[in-house]
Amino acid sequence: MPLTLAIETATVVCSVALLDGNELVAERHEIVGRGHAERLLPMIAALPGNGRAASILVDCGPGSFTGVRVGLAAARALGLGWSASVGGFSSLALIAAAAPDEGTGTVAVAISGGHGEIFVQRYSLRPLEPLGYLASLKPEAAAALVAEPIVIGSGAAALIAARGWGEAREGLPRAADITLLPAALAALPPRPIYGRAPDAKPQP
Repeated sequence: MPLTLAIETATVVCSVALLDGNELVAERHEIVGRGHAERLLPMIAALPGNGRAASILVDCGPGSFTGVRVGLAAARALGLGWSASVGGFSSLALIAAAAPDEGTGTVAVAISGGHGEIFVQRYSLRPLEPLGYLASLKPEAAAALVAEPIVIGSGAAALIAARGWGEAREGLPRAADITLLPAALAALPPRPIYGRAPDAKPQP
């Protein structure tokens, strides 16, 4: 079966995985903060066969502006060099895919964004699919939107603190978890999902 390379750089994580169908061949996973540009290609090169694959899946965001662009640039370049197909997925969907179903049937994912906001989206778990749209909101506004008792991700604690009830859990995306995503959520166009309007405003 043709191999797939999964790339995750949209958060503080730099994570790559080489997969044969749903079987994990090898992975590299590190919390690097801002060091994605320096770590990504060496991590790919450390995979069997230098990570070469027939298809590449890359996290398109939301998350770090720089991290998203580093991953997309690498995926596009490798796809061109290897004649590989390139597709995308969302960081929030990947975190939700790894969440256990504890009887609620839904989960909310919240990760840190810019300007004191958090990226938040709700998901059903069986099957995994988004409930509503991705939003970038202040914690207080996100708290009014989210009714799930469990919130996962780097922005979960801020949301739960603003809401005053529920459970915040840490959660970071891992490239190897791409096998948990349904096909529709692992076939996004390989372009950035910024989740909020750009900071720069056109001059009148």
